[in-house]
Amino acid sequence: MNTSPQVLVIYTGGTIGMVNDPQTGSLTAFDFGDVYKHIPELGRLNVELTTHAFPHPIDSSEMNPEWWKEMAELVYSGYHQFDGFVILHGSDTMAFSASALSFMLQGLKKPVIFTGSQLPIGTIRTDGKENLITAIEIAAAKDESGNPRIQEVAIYFEYSLYRGNRTSKVSASSFEAFRSPNLRPLAVAGVHIDYTGETFATSGDLELFTDFDASVGLIKFFPGINWEIYASIFDVKKAKAIILETYGSGNAPSDQRFHELLLEYLRSGGIVLNITQCSTGRVEQGKYETSSFFEKNGILSGYDLTSEAAVTKMMYALGKSAGNPVLAKEILERSICGEVTL
Repeated sequence: MNTSPQVLVIYTGGTIGMVNDPQTGSLTAFDFGDVYKHIPELGRLNVELTTHAFPHPIDSSEMNPEWWKEMAELVYSGYHQFDGFVILHGSDTMAFSASALSFMLQGLKKPVIFTGSQLPIGTIRTDGKENLITAIEIAAAKDESGNPRIQEVAIYFEYSLYRGNRTSKVSASSFEAFRSPNLRPLAVAGVHIDYTGETFATSGDLELFTDFDASVGLIKFFPGINWEIYASIFDVKKAKAIILETYGSGNAPSDQRFHELLLEYLRSGGIVLNITQCSTGRVEQGKYETSSFFEKNGILSGYDLTSEAAVTKMMYALGKSAGNPVLAKEILERSICGEVTL
């Protein structure tokens, strides 16, 4: 009887799955059915691998809620068959996808580990081999009681494992492409894998929810912003919710046109969430006079949400509440899967 951990590796696309075509010299996706041929080191792991590749690899910039739905359904359908899951994904939108799946898969008690690479798996200096091997090892890891070490959606990249919905891509060229600005890593890989962080604990059975509503606007503040350019976004028929990336601890200019647009939007039933554009720290509405307007008029604080988590949580809240703004706000004001520190 085979007692090796069973791990499903899902290839969606991205640099990690590319090799050089010997005839053309161009990068092409390799057949993940031959994964041991390209990465023979995997054969030394005490893990039984099953691979599933999207028929046509998805470039990271083409990612959208429909592809998130497909990934989540693959995990859900194989949940009782596999001990863990590894999703290979382009790095540019990986933090969005990891955040989205953390909301789609409530009650998760097994690891879903996203990873990828900055260099193709077929190049000599690739970071892809280590990322993939260690991601698989983490997906298969159990504690002394036989329970999965990680029981949530996470991102593994360059020796660090981060909570997926706490992570942002910070570099287009460094192997250390990701950071978790407000939560320490769940694990750090050295000679041994040190599970230093606290994995998210959840109760209840696994539930799948994929009916995201993408009627969301995102506005990043900058000095001299012309609100007439953005006026059309403040229409609940176009955007049911707007996320504001404000300065510092949630501050914004006292611009009369902005206040007019915002108040009318709120009166029409729109939802507004305030997050900081700083990479670390949190929104503290009312701390300064420039954010007291938000506090007085019902703008929600995003606390220390990343932009990626804010966008996907908003899509989840709008879908889960079926467009009811009261229910959506209730969802946004609590932590769903460890994405925010309240």
